[in-house]
Amino acid sequence: MTAPRLTRRTVLAGTAGLAGFAGAIGVSGALMLPRGAFAAPAPIALSAGPARVPLVGAPHPDTAVWAYNGTVPGPVLRFRQGDTARISFANALPEPTTVHWHGLRVPNAMDGVPSLSQTEVPAGGAFAYEFELKDAGTFWYHPHANSARQVARGLSGAFIVEEAEPIRVDRELLWVLGDWRLTKDAAIADDFGHPMDGSHAGRVGNTVTLNGAIVDEVPVRAGERIRLRLVNTATARVFALEFNGHAPQIIALDGQPVTPHAPEDGKIRVAPGQRTDLVLDLGGKPGERFDVIDSFFPRQAYRLTRFVYADGAPLRDSPLDAPIALPANPLPEPDLAQAVRQDVLIEGGAMGRLPHGMRMTPQGPFWALNGAAGTGHHPEPLITVKRGQTVVMQFVNETAWWHPMHLHGFPFRVLKVNGQPNPRREWRDTVLFGPEETTEIAFVAEAPGDWMLHCHILEHQESGMMAVLRVS
Repeated sequence: MTAPRLTRRTVLAGTAGLAGFAGAIGVSGALMLPRGAFAAPAPIALSAGPARVPLVGAPHPDTAVWAYNGTVPGPVLRFRQGDTARISFANALPEPTTVHWHGLRVPNAMDGVPSLSQTEVPAGGAFAYEFELKDAGTFWYHPHANSARQVARGLSGAFIVEEAEPIRVDRELLWVLGDWRLTKDAAIADDFGHPMDGSHAGRVGNTVTLNGAIVDEVPVRAGERIRLRLVNTATARVFALEFNGHAPQIIALDGQPVTPHAPEDGKIRVAPGQRTDLVLDLGGKPGERFDVIDSFFPRQAYRLTRFVYADGAPLRDSPLDAPIALPANPLPEPDLAQAVRQDVLIEGGAMGRLPHGMRMTPQGPFWALNGAAGTGHHPEPLITVKRGQTVVMQFVNETAWWHPMHLHGFPFRVLKVNGQPNPRREWRDTVLFGPEETTEIAFVAEAPGDWMLHCHILEHQESGMMAVLRVS
């Protein structure tokens, strides 16, 4: 499959909106993570504030964003499994914010949800985050105050926890996938909260970046083995990546190891909030070029980037002879025989309906979970369980739209899809439901507190698709 070559001019030519699915392309100089670059014992300084960055590049002006430490994405926070993360956060934004450590098992007071687990950090304020890193894997961080706007303005960053004994690869790359709705002048479109976004597919943009940049090529060397960490920080765009000419092996999902396997249909799907770790053996010949295609929206498929093989001699003649399976993280196994069960019905959205007695207005709410629209961060709990109990949740998506549902605090096993057993029973913290799909998950409620459950299409979250799990 060869997608049309998009340019900066075509990406920015139209007005921003849902029609702008033909995202921008490319990355070069993708971030290589050096071995041994681990955190010092002293707290890491992290600040959120306004900045200007060259998202699109010349001849367009820099884009005014909100950024962590002045960069988009924010700095890669990198540790070893078993470390204690100490992060000194300062808020230089003109409004309150927090930091949520997406996918990490942290104490409830460190989870970063305003009014639910911590007080908002006011403009000019500070907060000290500290938590033990129980699991190795690929995670990320972002705000959970006014999150649809703050994330869309640029606030996100990768959080990497290194295994005690990493697998052997020649290089490790990180692709932080971003999606932006830009005007012709490369400014972020100020149309936040539009009812079309809230009731349809979310704020899908018209410009895609990798590590905050638009460039065309990823230089590679024949014969090398790469570990590629994918992080989707978009507020709405789902990616389905095809690596033409290559056979990627999935080794982790949402930071949790899986038995290495090829994607069933050749596409790596990464929904908002999700992460995927891949191993790629680069078997092309010197001088060859291979496209990486995003085809989640088939009619708007485009080239995300391109692997370009150097002209020099291959690093090796055959794939590296080394295992790629990752060690399991110490997650508590659900006890299905003693589980508390809870169904979660997802209703609403365009072409759908809200439960009887709820009225959908142009300002929302547009979505409901079990007959209630979550607003703010402190609704009544959807379910209350005791600490240590196993919870089985069956999600029934009665809408016409995709929903990546994220559970704070507890990775879960995906047990069934549409009533059929899931053969891999992989651990996830964000699971993507298709329209009219049913999915069953299970987890152990191992930490006390009020924990958020929400759609990671952030406009859906803010227009009703949010609930709370209480663990006493």
